[in-house]
Amino acid sequence: MLDRVSPYVLLVSRVMLALIFIKAGWGKIDGFSGTQAYMEAMGVPGGMLPLVILLELGGGLAILFGFLTRSVSFVIAGFSVVSALLFHFDLSDSGQTIHLMKNIAIAGGFSALLVAGPGKLSVDKFLNKAW
Repeated sequence: MLDRVSPYVLLVSRVMLALIFIKAGWGKIDGFSGTQAYMEAMGVPGGMLPLVILLELGGGLAILFGFLTRSVSFVIAGFSVVSALLFHFDLSDSGQTIHLMKNIAIAGGFSALLVAGPGKLSVDKFLNKAW
């Protein structure tokens, strides 16, 4: 039975992981100057914001459709951990601690997707790409 449902579980998993990044990337476009100022206040060059938007929005869409899934999963997992440490590592603030743990959990989800692959319902499968 697991073989029959796993393509659908992987599709739903990709959608669930992708949506937060698509929304976040779009939100950074909408609030570009505020996001740039926040990044700079945290010691990250604001000039990196277009790359962050590309990764979040473009990477989120790639995961949604199952395109370059394993490579994008690897990059987004790393991005999630780095952004957790840069922007949310304040263990004295319970809200920031939750955001830190959320990012780490998301990295775990992308790590599982890296290992499992995109499943049969994906562009990668259509293009017959294993990696």
